[in-house]
Amino acid sequence: MGDQSDVLRGTLDLLILKTLTLAPMHGWGISQRIQQVSRGLLEVNQGSLYPALQRLEQRGLIDNEWLTTENNRRAKYYRLTAAGRRAVSAETAQWKRYVKAVELILDMT
Repeated sequence: MGDQSDVLRGTLDLLILKTLTLAPMHGWGISQRIQQVSRGLLEVNQGSLYPALQRLEQRGLIDNEWLTTENNRRAKYYRLTAAGRRAVSAETAQWKRYVKAVELILDMT
């Protein structure tokens, strides 16, 4: 079976966008939420997370601001833009179509 980073590579942007629908979060918080919601099955390392966040910013789907964390540290908090909110719906629908297509192939007899 392939490394789980292979799976995340194609879905990380959507996972981040979906996570940010809950509330603005800093990078570590995003990775922790993904791990928590996936019941520990998905772990996002910093080497994948921060390039994805930059990519999403460049696409205008998220923006950021520096705030103070609950531990009294400064951190960059990311939040969805209006375009990001629209993208969550569109990309979720596209992902579900893709999953159905893969399931059809896996269920071949």
